[in-house]
Amino acid sequence: MKTTYNLPCNIAQSLNIIGDRWTLLIAHEILQGNVMFSDIKKALEGISSNILSDRLKYLEQSGLVTAELYSEHPPRYHYQLTESGKDLEHVFHAILLWGGRDNLQKCYKKLIHTECQHEVTIAYYCPHCQTNVDQLSVTEIKEEKLSS
Repeated sequence: MKTTYNLPCNIAQSLNIIGDRWTLLIAHEILQGNVMFSDIKKALEGISSNILSDRLKYLEQSGLVTAELYSEHPPRYHYQLTESGKDLEHVFHAILLWGGRDNLQKCYKKLIHTECQHEVTIAYYCPHCQTNVDQLSVTEIKEEKLSS
């Protein structure tokens, strides 16, 4: 389907699954409640049926989506995100905020706090210390490669 990264890096390996055109948008549409092929296709103006079909199959093979047959003739499926797929919501939110900051792009969506109706930001949380952590006190470290 696409070229993959052969790098021992979380970002590269994640992009092997979700980094091609349309994949994140398809997962986002499913998260938003568009669970039938026709609904996803309608929501993603410009995607061809064969690309949508290929990406849905790939998302299923990758463990991010499940397909449930609801009609045998012709075969039709409802698509649902797995728990791993639902975890992409954090990625969607980060991209949404990044795309909207400094008017980088004309973003028609915002993340707001339901109680006060003001915009939110994404924060880091340390479960060990049970506290929010400032971005400047977060360090990326390299761990030993896991043996197969």
